[in-house]
Amino acid sequence: MYRGTTLSLPFKTTICIADFRKLQQRSVVVLQGTVLNSWKVVWVVLADDAIEFYKKKTDNSPKGMIPLKGATLTSPCQDFTKRTLVFKVSTAKNQGHFFQATHLEERELWVKDIKRAITCLQGGKKFARKSTRRSIRLPENVNLSELYVLMKDQDKGVQELKVEKDKRLFNHCFTGNTVIDWLISEGKARNRPEGLMLATGLLNEGFLLPAGDVSKDGAEKGAECVFLDQTEALYYFADSGFFCEGYSSDEDVIMKEEFRGAIVKQGCLLKQGHRRKNWKVRKFILRDDPAYIHYYDPTKGEDNPLGSIHLRGSVVTAVECVPDAKRHEVDGNLFEIITSDEIHYYLQAATADERKDWIKAIQSVSKTGK
Repeated sequence: MYRGTTLSLPFKTTICIADFRKLQQRSVVVLQGTVLNSWKVVWVVLADDAIEFYKKKTDNSPKGMIPLKGATLTSPCQDFTKRTLVFKVSTAKNQGHFFQATHLEERELWVKDIKRAITCLQGGKKFARKSTRRSIRLPENVNLSELYVLMKDQDKGVQELKVEKDKRLFNHCFTGNTVIDWLISEGKARNRPEGLMLATGLLNEGFLLPAGDVSKDGAEKGAECVFLDQTEALYYFADSGFFCEGYSSDEDVIMKEEFRGAIVKQGCLLKQGHRRKNWKVRKFILRDDPAYIHYYDPTKGEDNPLGSIHLRGSVVTAVECVPDAKRHEVDGNLFEIITSDEIHYYLQAATADERKDWIKAIQSVSKTGK
């Protein structure tokens, strides 16, 4: 993810969202060099025993790598007063590499998997994502995706709450024992051990995520996540509007009117500029009520968005090409947002599935949000 084998100085980086259910995680990152101290976008892969980084996502060979054997991880890292969501990987040779995530949930997923990779290597093994079904002996007839949908039902599912803890307010979350209670009451588990097995499967597959120190400790103890059947352990749905506000050494939440909507989706996309028509990586946050999508420079945090798109009444469609764009500059997975004021925005996702998910989410918000 940061240091090439021919370089001697550490790097600092910013992570953008990835698919964390793959054997090898790959995502866009912003990389800060040590000479010019500038931040650049690169592609990153978490392999079985190292973090690799690439100049482009189409490159076959990594530009550099960070070995994880004997490494340690610090999160949160508070070495930077003006940067939040930073964590640090220190190699066995005591070389520090700094990472900055684009949002809290993303950082926690990276921290969890890097810690698990380091733990496996300490035991003489290489890190690889095992099948959750095999590792916890999950029955073949259990469909975790369908179970997740039932859990999210607003009337009959697990109810999301506001929980005040340690001078912080956790929004859209629930306790570990509430999940087990629900699984038993709905006949999905016969007893608490069975319920714990199902909840652990949901946690390992990324449907549920830990919120707060207690649940995070359980999720990061070993090679597999551990779900806690406790009232002190907080969790949230992966695609919910979860956020934490109040005092935190690692984040400051400033709410404005157009930022009050629940977060529906967030991640990094390529965006075409309106003036120079060049393409740059931007972090996008989609909110549902009011219906806005804000975009940011991923190297500079979320205090000041570069712009916003009011989505009420907008149209979003997949496109095969973009006017004024050279073929070699951008190709594939393109889509267009046309606002009610007839302003056109051209974006590119990393994969076809990602483009499909963004289009679906934006279409839903544009119809239902204010």
